[in-house]
Amino acid sequence: METAATDDAGNTTRALIFALVALACGHMLSTLLRTIPAISLDLMAADFRIEPQALASLTSVYHFAFAASQIPVGAAMDRFGVRPVSLSLLGGTIVGAIASGFATGAESFAFGQLMLGIATSGMLMCPMTLAAKQLSAARFGLWSGAILSIGNIGMLLSSSPLAFVVDHYGWRAGFWIAAAGGLVVALAVFVLVPNQTAEHKDTSSPLAQMIEVLRLGLSRPLRGLIALALVSLATSLVLRGLWGGPWLMQVKGLSRVEAGNQLGAFTLAMIAGPLCIGMIDRRLGRRRELVASTHLVGAVLLALMALGAPHYTVAWLFGVPVMPPQYDLVLFVLIGLATSAQPLLFGMSRQLVDAQVAGKALAAVNLAFFLGAALMQSITGAVAAFAGLPAVLLFMAAALVVGVMIFLTYTSANS
Repeated sequence: METAATDDAGNTTRALIFALVALACGHMLSTLLRTIPAISLDLMAADFRIEPQALASLTSVYHFAFAASQIPVGAAMDRFGVRPVSLSLLGGTIVGAIASGFATGAESFAFGQLMLGIATSGMLMCPMTLAAKQLSAARFGLWSGAILSIGNIGMLLSSSPLAFVVDHYGWRAGFWIAAAGGLVVALAVFVLVPNQTAEHKDTSSPLAQMIEVLRLGLSRPLRGLIALALVSLATSLVLRGLWGGPWLMQVKGLSRVEAGNQLGAFTLAMIAGPLCIGMIDRRLGRRRELVASTHLVGAVLLALMALGAPHYTVAWLFGVPVMPPQYDLVLFVLIGLATSAQPLLFGMSRQLVDAQVAGKALAAVNLAFFLGAALMQSITGAVAAFAGLPAVLLFMAAALVVGVMIFLTYTSANS
């Protein structure tokens, strides 16, 4: 009897792991799709006959749609369950990737980005929701980091491998490959994710839920976390997904594949970072100070990268026209590690509010993450057009400093 029960428990655990990995691969697909422009922005802009800076601002449509869809998708999972929502989103992702690949101008590309933003909006929430329902708090903490790390592999695929594809087959091939990947992930979800009964916990309208989430996010306990969340994930996503490639190719003179290699190293740091930060957090037990210090370090590193541009301060101090690409490689890796403290904001939000609104607090932080990415991507496009790429990096550094200052103002030392 005991052996049979143990076997059943082991089978259940294995089935859950396979299901979580399948859903996390959807998040991987999402990170791949949102970072394709970083390695192909120049070619896409030439095809569409618009300035790269204008196209960069246009890609923020993805993040605005992504952020706006967070609450409705969460409500759908409560009403219909993780499996049907995930399969629907994957279907939309396949269609959106195909539409983006066949885009012939700014309008059709924006439509494809809108579809992708909506369809991929739940790719992180799906595995997180399943894990939260099935796992203990301790195991959920471990799996939340693992899900984020698996998802960041998508950015690894959009570095050197995507650069090779773009060089040999064109930028459109990246979207078509992503569409094929979406089909594979959909089949895996169909086979591996259980069709569980939906939980009708909140039958209010998506609009009412959105208003409640916004009200909670603006409340004093969460105000500091929301301010930092608006610039935290945005910095790493916009640097990795948009400006990293142009910086290395235009300012540092690297080829597309060489730039992809450096962005790949940046991505590896972003994959390892959440696990490393999580271990440091458990050892130190000073989460507020860890979150603030790592983000300030990230701001300093971004400023150092900007000041290594031709005729800027760091290059002048070293007596060279421009700092070599190896300098940027080191900074990219360090930035990837320093900005990996974002998941700790989820943990802090659960500590700062009552248990009955913990879910909405998590939604508020998640919404701030991706709304911030949309705003950052849109604003930095204008900054690049007006003042150049070094100014973009300096702007993101300043945004991090402001976010940390507000975070420290509204959170207490006991957080």
